Amino acid sequence: METKNTDDLIPADVLADAQVVADCAAAVKPVPPDVYRRVRERGARITEEIRQKHGILDIGVPAIRELRNGTDE
Repeated sequence: METKNTDDLIPADVLADAQVVADCAAAVKPVPPDVYRRVRERGARITEEIRQKHGILDIGVPAIRELRNGTDE
């Protein structure tokens, strides 16, 4: 079975930011503001793309109700 190199799938700038975040987490240091901003902007852009494609998915309330067996307690 052939495996793909993730470097081919993930853009270099995203990998670089992920490495900085991981290094900061390992060293218990804050993430630099510029990296934090880029990561937040990327996440917001991806969230909006998903919202545009699939709409708002309301799965939390139905799942909780199902876990409660339909009761409101």
